[in-house]
Amino acid sequence: MYRALTYIGPVGLGATSPQLFRAENDNGETKVCVVKLSANRLGSKVLVNELLAAQFGEWLTLCFPPGGRIHISPEVLRGSRRLSAAGVQPGWHFGCEYLSGADYVSKYKLHRAINKEQMAGVLLFDHLFHNPDRTENRKNLLIRKEREGYKLYAIDNSHLFRRGKWTIPMLNELAETITINHRRSYGVLLKYYLRPAHLFKYAALVKDIADTRLTGFIEGIPEEWLPDKKERQALLDFLISRRNKACWVAEELSRLIPDIHRGTDIY
Repeated sequence: MYRALTYIGPVGLGATSPQLFRAENDNGETKVCVVKLSANRLGSKVLVNELLAAQFGEWLTLCFPPGGRIHISPEVLRGSRRLSAAGVQPGWHFGCEYLSGADYVSKYKLHRAINKEQMAGVLLFDHLFHNPDRTENRKNLLIRKEREGYKLYAIDNSHLFRRGKWTIPMLNELAETITINHRRSYGVLLKYYLRPAHLFKYAALVKDIADTRLTGFIEGIPEEWLPDKKERQALLDFLISRRNKACWVAEELSRLIPDIHRGTDIY
């Protein structure tokens, strides 16, 4: 969790009109965070989606920037004419840490990354939660030069469940389906860099997530983001169903890996 300290300004990109804040995390460290406000034009379920990704990113050690709930106080809001004029309300919003110096990924830059195997977990996550936006929007996959070398980061999980604004019937339908995405960077990763073992490693981690952890995640969603108890239960049912299908999703993705790279360690 984070506590907003000062408002910096708009990011300038994105359908959810993200904003930059200087914030303090649970360890007392000051970070610059990209914040999606609860009153964004796509609705508060976008924040639920982002929180879901942040939690799975932590459980699976995915290359998502650290993120979580961020509390914005009335005092911080009063310090900004822009936020006050926009009617932003104090309370819980979603924030993730800003990646300075990052660039957008193209297929010509993928070979530089030292953490390409982590993308197996991101591919699995995106297919478990029906996120087509990682390749439809080329700005949702970043690369940054760090001390160890170039690293990939996957950002912006607002469009989970195909378009972000999900319903109970939509969750019920999506729980049983898979739409394979092998466009752009994903196709390059599957063709040249990933192996079935990479996918099944993350599938095993997903399968090990206990019901109590999933229930705890649902209970941690701020009430104002998801007030409908039936929707909370439907989301929990979906998470349990997709967890149990992790190996099936990994197997479907592994079919796109050329035979020469498949090896004998698929399972």
